[in-house]
Amino acid sequence: MTRSATHDLQVLRRHFIGQRRGALWLGAGLAVLTSLAGIGLLGLSGWFITATALAGLQLTTAMVFDVFMPSAGIRLLALGRTGARYAERLVTHDATLGVLAGLRERLLRGWAQPEAAQRLLLRPARLLQRLTADIDALDALYLRMAVPLAVSLAAAAMAGVVAGLHDLRLGLALAAWLLVAGWGSAWVVARRARPVAVRRALALERLRARAVDLVAGQTELAMAGRLTAQCEALAEADARLAATDLRMASLEARASFAHGLVHTATLVGVLLAAAWLVEQGRIGAPAAALLMLMALAAGEPMAALRRGALESGRTWLAARRLAPAVAAAEATPSGDAPQARPGAAADGGIHLEGVVVRRDGGARPVLQLPALHIQPGERVAVIGPSGAGKSTLLALVAGERAPVAGQVQAPRATWMTQRPELFRDSLRDNLTLAAPHATDAQLGAALADAGLQPDVARLREGLDTPLGEGGLGLSGGQMRRLSLARLLLQDAPLWLLDEPTEALDAATAREVLRRLDARAQGRTLLIATHLRREARLADRLLCIDAGALRADLRRGTPAFDTALAALRDD
Repeated sequence: MTRSATHDLQVLRRHFIGQRRGALWLGAGLAVLTSLAGIGLLGLSGWFITATALAGLQLTTAMVFDVFMPSAGIRLLALGRTGARYAERLVTHDATLGVLAGLRERLLRGWAQPEAAQRLLLRPARLLQRLTADIDALDALYLRMAVPLAVSLAAAAMAGVVAGLHDLRLGLALAAWLLVAGWGSAWVVARRARPVAVRRALALERLRARAVDLVAGQTELAMAGRLTAQCEALAEADARLAATDLRMASLEARASFAHGLVHTATLVGVLLAAAWLVEQGRIGAPAAALLMLMALAAGEPMAALRRGALESGRTWLAARRLAPAVAAAEATPSGDAPQARPGAAADGGIHLEGVVVRRDGGARPVLQLPALHIQPGERVAVIGPSGAGKSTLLALVAGERAPVAGQVQAPRATWMTQRPELFRDSLRDNLTLAAPHATDAQLGAALADAGLQPDVARLREGLDTPLGEGGLGLSGGQMRRLSLARLLLQDAPLWLLDEPTEALDAATAREVLRRLDARAQGRTLLIATHLRREARLADRLLCIDAGALRADLRRGTPAFDTALAALRDD
C-alpha cells in the first residue's frame, strides 16, 4: 500500500473512530464473542457426542458418565451465540450506518460553499457518485475488513490455545497456519481484485453519468440529432460494466475454490495430527473430535475476510476520492466551509469593499466594485443590460459567488434566482423547504401573495399535488410564482429578487408586486431587473454596465426618473 493510500485510510479511520468509537468497539467485541461461542459450541458438541457414544458401549461407564454439565454448556453456548449474533448485527450495522450518515452530512456541508451549485450543474453524476456509491463502499472498511480481521485473529488464537493444551507444537502450528493461510490468501485476493474493482467502479460512474446526461438533456440531444448516439454510448457503458461484473464473479469463484482447498488442507492436517496423538495415547477419541470440529469452525471467519478482500479495491478507490474532502472538512469545527456565507455587518446592512469577481480562468473581471453600501431596510434595484453583472452581484451578496479580492458583509438572505429551483416532490414540500413548520394557512397566504393560489385551488390534490423533476407539471410562470411564494415564507432580513415577475402577464405581475411591497415592510430588498414595474419598488437604482457601477441614483432626483423611464415597460 502506498504512503498516499495509507494516509487516506488514516483520515477515514479518524472519522470512523471520532463518530462512534464506543459502538464500533462494542460491535467488534460482539463479533469476536459470537465467533468464539460458535467455535466452542461446535467443538464441545463434537466432544460430547463422541464421549457419549463411547460411554454407552459399557454399562458401568454409562452409569457414571456426567451428561448434565456438557449439555448445559452446549445450551449456554447456543443461547449466547444467538444473542451475541443478534446484538453484533444490530450494533455493527447501526454504528456503520451512523458513521456514513455523518460522513454524508460532513461532505455536503464541505461542498456547500460559493459556486457549488454551478459545479454541481456541470458534473452532477460525479458528486452523486461521491455521496452514494463511494460512501456506501466505505462500509467495507469496518464490516468486511476490520471486524473479520479481529474475528479471524481471535478464532486462530482460540483454536491454537485449545490445541496447545493437548500438544504445544500442534497449537502453535494450527494458529500460525490459520493466520498465514487466511490472511495470506485474502491479501492475494485483494491484490488481484483491486484493478478489477476499480474498473468496475469507474464503469458504474460512467454509466450513471451517461444515464443522467440522457435523461436531463434528451430534448437538446434530440434537437442536435445525438439522441441515438447517446443511447449507444449508454449501451456501451453498460456492456463494460457487465464485463467487469463477469470478471469479478470469476475472481470470486476462484477465491472460493482456493478457500475450500485451504479449509480442506487444514482439516486433513488436524485429522492426521489428532490420529497420531490418539495412537500415542496422549488424547482420546472425544478430544480428537473436539480438535477436528474446532479447526473446522476456526476457518469460517476467513470466508468473511475473503469477501472483504474482493471489495477492497472499490473501498480503496472510494477512500482516495473522499479522504481529501474529509480532511478539508476536519479543518473547520463543524465541517462548514469557511466562506459559505458572507460575514454579517454590525448594522445589518450590505457592505462591499474592493470586490473583484472573475470567472474561473478568466482575466477580465465580471464585477468590480470599489465600494457599495446598502443600509438596512433600503430597497435597491440593480439595472443594466444583459450580462452587465446584475445576477453576479446578487450571487455575491447571497454567498454563492466568492470574490477573488475584497470583502463582502451581508445579513442572512433568501434568494429568488432567475431559474426556479424546484424538486420532484409535492407542492407542499417544495414550499416547506423555506418554512418546515408552516401551516396550511401560511402556505395559502404565501401562494396568494405570489398570485398562485387560484391555480393551486384548481388542482385536484391541492398542496399535495406532485411535481416532476425540476417542477415539471407547472408552466414557466407558475414555477416562478411558486419560487416567489417560497421566498415569502422565509423569515430573512434580506430578500434578493432576480427578475421576480418575468414571464407573468402585466395584470398578474402588478398584483404580485403590490402584495410583495406589503410583505417586504421592514426588510432590505435587492432586485435585479430590466422591467420598470419591478424597479418602481426601489428607492435607489444601481446602474451596472460591463461589471462596473456607473451610477447610484436616489428617488426624487431627475436622474432617477430618467433611468426609470428608460427601462422596459410592462
